[in-house]
Amino acid sequence: MRGMLEHSHQRTGERPPVDVNALCEEYLRLAYQGLRAKDKTFNAALETDFAPALPPVEAAGADLGRLLLNLFGNAFYAVQKRQQTGELGYAPTVRMTMQQAGGQVEIRVADNGTGIPAAVREKIFQPFFTTKPTGEGTGLGLSLSHDIIAQGHGGSLAVESREGAGTTFSVALPLNGAAYQRAS
Repeated sequence: MRGMLEHSHQRTGERPPVDVNALCEEYLRLAYQGLRAKDKTFNAALETDFAPALPPVEAAGADLGRLLLNLFGNAFYAVQKRQQTGELGYAPTVRMTMQQAGGQVEIRVADNGTGIPAAVREKIFQPFFTTKPTGEGTGLGLSLSHDIIAQGHGGSLAVESREGAGTTFSVALPLNGAAYQRAS
């Protein structure tokens, strides 16, 4: 377990330029198709708003991919759970937006799923904490995602949620990797 938690702390020093638009699109599709492979009846609207002029970001692409797969997977899980309640008129939707703000790229993954109860929101980045039923989550996904961004890339990961209405995760990454280089 310790090795899993320390995984995000490992740094190779290599941060090749990554096309974050392409990476986000690829992992959004992977997460969606992965859930559809398990549940053929599941459908959700996928909305994207890319930043076409976004320069490449110095990042560990595989680590960012893990983070994105986790955020998208959680979003699809939440909309699927809300859909299963049979709520009349509910249309499951996962939205990914991206923008450049100053020296950062901001990625937002939003869903209109079940939301996260306020009582547990402060704990979701803690190792082994999960809002999912026993056997459906390890409690490591968001903890590792937070470490990948905060410690591995010098960025931040934040959450906003309303129970019964949905959740938005916001990722902020430095464009030039300077924050990572100072932290190394």
